[in-house]
Amino acid sequence: MMSSSLTSVAYLGATILFILSLGGLSNPETSRRGNLYGMIGMTIAVLATVFGPRVTMEGLPWIIGAMVVGGSIGLYAARKVQMTQMPELVALMHSLVGLAACLVGYANYIDPMASLNLSHAEKAIHEIEVYVGILIGAVTFAGSLIAFGKLAGKIGGKPLLLPGRHFLNLIGLLVVIAFGYQFLHAETIDAGMFALAVMTVIALLFGIHMVMAIGGADMPVVVSMLNSYSGWAAAATGFMLNNDLLIVTGALVGSSGAILSYIMCRAMNRNFISVIAGGFGGGAPAKKSGGDAQPVGEVVSISAVETAELLREAKNVIIVPGYGMAVAQAQHTVNEITQFLREKGVNVRFGIHPVAGRMPGHMNVLLAEAKVPYDIVMEMDEVNADFPDTDVSMVIGANDIVNPAAQEEPGSPIAGMPVLEVWKAKTSIVMKRSMASGYAGVDNPLFYKENNRMLFGDAKKMLDEVLVALKA
Repeated sequence: MMSSSLTSVAYLGATILFILSLGGLSNPETSRRGNLYGMIGMTIAVLATVFGPRVTMEGLPWIIGAMVVGGSIGLYAARKVQMTQMPELVALMHSLVGLAACLVGYANYIDPMASLNLSHAEKAIHEIEVYVGILIGAVTFAGSLIAFGKLAGKIGGKPLLLPGRHFLNLIGLLVVIAFGYQFLHAETIDAGMFALAVMTVIALLFGIHMVMAIGGADMPVVVSMLNSYSGWAAAATGFMLNNDLLIVTGALVGSSGAILSYIMCRAMNRNFISVIAGGFGGGAPAKKSGGDAQPVGEVVSISAVETAELLREAKNVIIVPGYGMAVAQAQHTVNEITQFLREKGVNVRFGIHPVAGRMPGHMNVLLAEAKVPYDIVMEMDEVNADFPDTDVSMVIGANDIVNPAAQEEPGSPIAGMPVLEVWKAKTSIVMKRSMASGYAGVDNPLFYKENNRMLFGDAKKMLDEVLVALKA
């Protein structure tokens, strides 16, 4: 078994590796190295904990058994889960962090050794850590499960807006505070457990209500937000267990998730409070400012052969991928088309919206998997000014992030949201299965613009046909 000082050194090394991991993950070109740092750091942390002074020989077989079971499930999930299912998998993993925080909190409270030899003030601080840790964990657990259901399509994306929902949340908060006071002044374990149980139920209901009230268009922010919550839940667990590594790691995850949520809210012209309040992406079609609920114009279809002709004759092409590309697993064909066009001298770039897909970086991961060069994958702000000089803008399965209603219709639910201005290209081509609205439930006037063409069908199948036509 490792000594206490050696364990501390191992924890310090793991912390440094986690910080390096976050730094590496901030750039696509160094993300693989960042992942490696994270894996090495976690391996060191786990080994230092398992063989540290706090684990007895009697408990070691149970811990190793749990690691084998958990590792096997994780390995199976990593091998079987499709890239399109990554958002819901991330949400499910967040729920497990919240559940772990709850279980550790309850175990820590009923463990007589946890508060042994503590002064009155130290005992009160410890109980606050337990109470807050379970509270954050329960909210994270329930909210993440609902997010998983929404992302997996098992729960509808339309927000559930209860009458007086903000008042209900306020009442729940006041009850949690009241039972927190009762918990701190409980004279018996049973009285404390009752207060914890009531608070946990309210926290679970709040987590469910909070995410159910958030519409489909805000789900990428929700995933980021729950990532932050899971970090703070882990930090709270660290305080309960007096584990410095958990505190630091949880704080890193919590703060980075909060920063990412802020960045994404700015990218959607939203504020964090309005996201929590819910209501965006309710499925209601946007109303035209002139009073006509239907977009003006006709949809013009295009074939795969005609699409190939436009691409072949173009000098500048910007491709905008969306969730439809992920569902169709079309990223590899997209890369083949990109390589072919670049070999013919066409300037091909990708425009990535911060909230494209179902979680932050979803499109970047898919394109990296297909080996699309990093240097042609651009952020929205880097390419938006170039659309007027673009011959063809090709939208693959995206909808809300290319919706001109955000700029042209003040009454639209997505009004003010920054979007990729694909309609400013000489010709825009939108690939979709149907005319259905996007995840936000808002109609898209782009489909009816004079310079827009619609290529209907499965993205993978149609892109395969485009590639064949290009090579013909």
